[in-house]
Amino acid sequence: MERTVSAADATLTSPETGAPLLDGMPRQRTAPPPVEPPAALPVRWTAPRLASLLPSPRRAPFTFGYAAVLLVTSLFAQFADPSLMEALYQGSSTDVVHLMRSPVVVLLASALWIAGGMVSYYTLVFLVVLTALERRIGGARTAVVFLLGHVLATLGTEVPVGLAVLAGHLPDSSLHRLDYGISFGVAASLGALTGLLRPWLRWTVLILFAALLLQDLAEFTDPLSNWGHLLALAVGIAAWPLVRRWARTGVEVTLAPVR
Repeated sequence: MERTVSAADATLTSPETGAPLLDGMPRQRTAPPPVEPPAALPVRWTAPRLASLLPSPRRAPFTFGYAAVLLVTSLFAQFADPSLMEALYQGSSTDVVHLMRSPVVVLLASALWIAGGMVSYYTLVFLVVLTALERRIGGARTAVVFLLGHVLATLGTEVPVGLAVLAGHLPDSSLHRLDYGISFGVAASLGALTGLLRPWLRWTVLILFAALLLQDLAEFTDPLSNWGHLLALAVGIAAWPLVRRWARTGVEVTLAPVR
């Protein structure tokens, strides 16, 4: 019996010499067995670990170091003599008189204390917000945002007081108003951080925080500071273009892209 050769087999040639190939072995045309894709693993959502939300010396050194300083000053304020603390608070106050005499010193010194101590809710906001912001834009840039809000909100509230005293609308005692703490810097940092969040989360955080500040303002317990918090929040929002540019060139960007 003769072996039949198909036309396709008959035309097979050597790729090197061009000579016809021997037909002793028929061509194998069987396709390889299909490869089944691996079964998809179930996706489970896990809440972020608390440790990832708090500062550490490696991932957020600026926030960690600043928090350590605030812890020391808060403990000192808790156990020190009340008369001594009153003198320290007054000397660190960013009132009109101190701003005219030594603006740089009091602006820095006033940011070493937490109004209300470590139990203030601004302490938790400080830790979470500054940690998240530093991980995205770096420590030095986070310090710039914090100080920008702290300085501009302070000047935005104290300069009008000085002008009102000069115009005779406020008594001279208003020039010595006690004003210190980290809340202006925290509000500005939160406003800046929202510029890196997804739209739904961004506006949710902004609306809730602004509503809290407006509620404090409506209670009229400390209207000047309350206006300062709103001003600091506006400073952080105004810094969105700068913060977004920093995040694109920063050391670590883990949030979703801005839409």
